[in-house]
Amino acid sequence: MPIETRFCALLLLAFLPFTTPASAQGNTPAGQSPAEVYLDVVVTQSSGPPVPGLQKQDFTLFDNKAPQPITSFHALGGSQAEVILLIDSVNAPYTRIAYERDQIGKFLRANNGHLTHPTTLAIFTDNGTQIQEGASSDGNALSSSLDKAAIGLRTIRRSSGFYGADERVQLSLNALRQLAAREATRPGRKIILWVSPGWPLLSGPRVDLTSKQRQRIYAEIVDLSAAMRQARVTLYSVDPIGVSESLLRTSYYKEFVKGVSKPNDVLLGDLSLQVLAIQTGGLVLNANNDITAQLQQCFADTDAYYELSFAPPPADHSAEYHHVEIQMAKPGLMARTRQGYYSQP
Repeated sequence: MPIETRFCALLLLAFLPFTTPASAQGNTPAGQSPAEVYLDVVVTQSSGPPVPGLQKQDFTLFDNKAPQPITSFHALGGSQAEVILLIDSVNAPYTRIAYERDQIGKFLRANNGHLTHPTTLAIFTDNGTQIQEGASSDGNALSSSLDKAAIGLRTIRRSSGFYGADERVQLSLNALRQLAAREATRPGRKIILWVSPGWPLLSGPRVDLTSKQRQRIYAEIVDLSAAMRQARVTLYSVDPIGVSESLLRTSYYKEFVKGVSKPNDVLLGDLSLQVLAIQTGGLVLNANNDITAQLQQCFADTDAYYELSFAPPPADHSAEYHHVEIQMAKPGLMARTRQGYYSQP
């Protein structure tokens, strides 16, 4: 058996203890109907800030290319979204953490420390995720908390080979699941700004997967997708390595952004940070050393957005993938939202 296949087998076995089936989660945020799919939609022109002031009739929603009636519509923005700013010390080089902290501190202290959204700091290390109690709009206070936070040397390094990569993937996905579970009981939209180059994609021409392994990865994708959708989480990937990151690493994730509809199509790259960010309607920001500006761009993404809901059509089988698309009536506008969901009979 090739080492890549043996590695994948270990990784898949490690997934199972952490996975909670979507059907067993039972958490529907306050004010939402469990029978409907809720989408947070950001509308922009080809470039520029989100566009406010749109009406329900400006949106046409498609589920698997079939138009669906929009059952509820709300124009939102400003402080109505909650932000979780996460510093990932598991997947980023330790030599880059000091630069990250400096850039994040500048972002928090800008505008006299006034943040437009309540923000929670989280620090992800080998020992778990430390999450600050209570969100705050006081950037100066958050910056002071960050200065006092201890981010020690990692025991798992990016150069640790396949088995070090295995552990980083497990820890990262577990941290994301914990955040989604934490946010599932809270109302409204949440955005997670994950400052990290991301965990390993673990995909390539020599990585062979058995049918059983593909089934298990597919179940993981379905459950994680459901957890983030139910929690109304939009994920953003902010790469702190900047222009020093290789071109391959900054673009390879694009091979996996299309949602998978059956187990035979899955690859481990389908669970990468960048892919999950795109699929939840967020952004992938890389090849830029200005982390402060990237965080500002993420915050601006919630200045104006729209909450839409629709009743999903019945599913023919378990874990049936549905692709979601929104078209705008006004020319030149583009809508960005969750790209799909998995439906149950």
